[in-house]
Amino acid sequence: MAKEEKLTHSEENYLKVIFQISGQSRDRVSTNALADKLCTKASSITDMLKKLADKKLIGYKKYNGCELTTKGESIAVEIIRKHRLWETFLVSKLSFGWDEVHDVAEQLEHIRSLKLIDKLDQFLDYPKFDPHGDPIPDKDGNITYRKSKIRLAESAVNTLVEVVSVDEDSQSLLKYLDEIGLKLGSGIKVFERIPFDGSLKIEIVGGQKMYLSEKVAENIGVRFIEKL
Repeated sequence: MAKEEKLTHSEENYLKVIFQISGQSRDRVSTNALADKLCTKASSITDMLKKLADKKLIGYKKYNGCELTTKGESIAVEIIRKHRLWETFLVSKLSFGWDEVHDVAEQLEHIRSLKLIDKLDQFLDYPKFDPHGDPIPDKDGNITYRKSKIRLAESAVNTLVEVVSVDEDSQSLLKYLDEIGLKLGSGIKVFERIPFDGSLKIEIVGGQKMYLSEKVAENIGVRFIEKL
């Protein structure tokens, strides 16, 4: 991993979000996508992208979005590693709920000491995934992505799937999933997709039958188990 740059918290957050939006294929990220994710004006996004480009952390071209340089990606991955390790620590060692840890980890991810983070990783026995099922980069920046993961909303009817990740941005979503008894590792039987609104009729294995909205299903990552 590259040595951390002395960046502002805002600059670090931008690098992290660019990495997350770009996905595994590292697509270019548009100004509008960043504005939507960060709830910020497009003009402010442009100003920050110019600063990051001047520091050789992104490649930026007006009207053509941006992409992380090797240096920028290394920093982004380091920040994500810290964030997800802190989330894991808060849930597994301090009994925080998975809906409580994101904002706290947002503060802790800016700690500079890499020795502390390496010790934290060791203390947690080198976890591969955080409490929401997202992969935790190792100290060398390697990321183990789950194979064959799809969105619950994309699951075929009459199949059994297992929940492997949940998007963490929405605290209210995580609380709702707690209320209905859906968590990482839960089995879900998909019985029907409603054409009108894309909602799903499902059964949580060991739990209840219900309808999930398309919006909720879009935020749940699953892997195929078997046909029913």
